Amino acid sequence: MKKNDTTAGTKWYDRFVKQHDDKKPTATKSFSKDGSNSGSRTGYTKTQKRRQDIPLTESGRTYSRGPDAKLTTITRLFETDVVPEDAQKVLNSFSTIVQGVFPSSGKQQLSLPNDVRRLSHELTDERNERRVGYMNTPSALSAYVHYFMWWNLVRLTRLFANLGSSAFPLDNDDCCLDIGSGPLTIVIALWLACPELRSRKITWYCMDISQNALSLGEDIYLSITARTPPEDKDAEPHWNIIRVKGAVGTEIRKKASFITCANMFNELYQDGQYTPEYLAEKYTSMLLSYAAEKHTMLVVEPGVPRQARIISLMRDSFIKAGMSITAPCPHAGACAMDGLHARMGGTTKWCNFAFTTDDAPRQLQELSTDAGIPKERAVLSFIIATNTGHIKEKTEHGDTDSISLSLRVASAPIRLPEYRTGYYACSRLGLTLIIDASGINLKSGDLITAQPLHDFAGLSKDAKTGAKEVTIIK
Repeated sequence: MKKNDTTAGTKWYDRFVKQHDDKKPTATKSFSKDGSNSGSRTGYTKTQKRRQDIPLTESGRTYSRGPDAKLTTITRLFETDVVPEDAQKVLNSFSTIVQGVFPSSGKQQLSLPNDVRRLSHELTDERNERRVGYMNTPSALSAYVHYFMWWNLVRLTRLFANLGSSAFPLDNDDCCLDIGSGPLTIVIALWLACPELRSRKITWYCMDISQNALSLGEDIYLSITARTPPEDKDAEPHWNIIRVKGAVGTEIRKKASFITCANMFNELYQDGQYTPEYLAEKYTSMLLSYAAEKHTMLVVEPGVPRQARIISLMRDSFIKAGMSITAPCPHAGACAMDGLHARMGGTTKWCNFAFTTDDAPRQLQELSTDAGIPKERAVLSFIIATNTGHIKEKTEHGDTDSISLSLRVASAPIRLPEYRTGYYACSRLGLTLIIDASGINLKSGDLITAQPLHDFAGLSKDAKTGAKEVTIIK
């Protein structure tokens, strides 16, 4: 099943954050309540300025050391303008689309905020009491589609649109598999985000234990494709959907060239009886058992430490299986943000990316507020791996320190001493602390390249995490 990372205030992660927020501010890690990495080195309290309100330029200031690299390119991960116009219209009117295929009475609509709040508890702090087939009940399915699926579409459509269709090497007659498909969230998001793929003749096996969720998802998908037709008038009006009732491990007729799953491991890990290492090894093997000779894998999970840890471990398994990482990693070395012990307050960072929800559909934001679970930022962790050879092979450490350095930003802005602003990032150097002297507003998820200005052997290290500090100028 798909679940959004926005949940009721009593979930374990909120309690975890509260314990840390209640402590006296120090130079230790600070966690955002939405699950993203953020921090402050100046002891700011909760009543002071929010991270995203911190200015990213400090005119007239001098830094304690010279620059280390010059910024050459920057590629955003969550730009709204990249999302196709017809996709934005669908997202903004999604509730109306759902009402057209899954009508609800006025009384049911009035109870929707309470149903959303109840389901949120069942997906988090009361998950051990939740029935396996919870999506088969009309009220739970309605709450899931109107809230959790909608938020997931907002997140995934923006992610896929910014990655671009080249990240998903799909050809005519390809077979794809979406495991834990629920109401076909990934299929719909990919259709909306990548118009270039709409004309391809593709078959999707959508696998889930809830037949009701699959059936409703297909109805929603067909309604959306009627509003967003392929540019090629001779193409099929939609992809071929084959519903498969069953859990991961259920057989399908053909091997898949594209295998996806979103929020599946969050549910498999719900009772805590399995370790991340066990889940990663077991399910990577199961995913690969479905794969055609040439294949691409996409795994998306809520951006919390436990799920980021699983994705990091699966990344290692994919690399060992001879696959290359399409995104988000800028290198093929050891994961610098593996999330080990992060849930328990350790200093290890976990890989996650976030964007503000200011421009999310107004009706969705209102429902979130009415349900008592407003959402200021959307957060996720993900990995795309492939053996198709369509991307340039990434080396473990790079050839020399004179070549360009690629970095993936994975935190909100951090206030540093001497009026500086920093960002934690991943690079071939390992965990890296970008010192921003460029005057450019970096954002979580940004992929930047910078040209080294000297040998990186003498870089300073962050006293808190051991990350190498790289001061970047424009």
